[in-house]
Amino acid sequence: MDVKLDLASYVRVLKLASTPSWDEFSKIAQIAGAGILLVGLLGFTIFAIMTFINPVPV
Repeated sequence: MDVKLDLASYVRVLKLASTPSWDEFSKIAQIAGAGILLVGLLGFTIFAIMTFINPVPV
């Protein structure tokens, strides 16, 4: 484990990294939000189907 080599590679990656533009950030946020909504809708659909098939007694 060479600490100097590791630090040099980390510094090189940080120098290449840049802040995304507003357009890029908003597209990423929209795609992530759509994915979260899709997973939530899928989970709710499975829950509704399972409740319909095997209702829980009250």
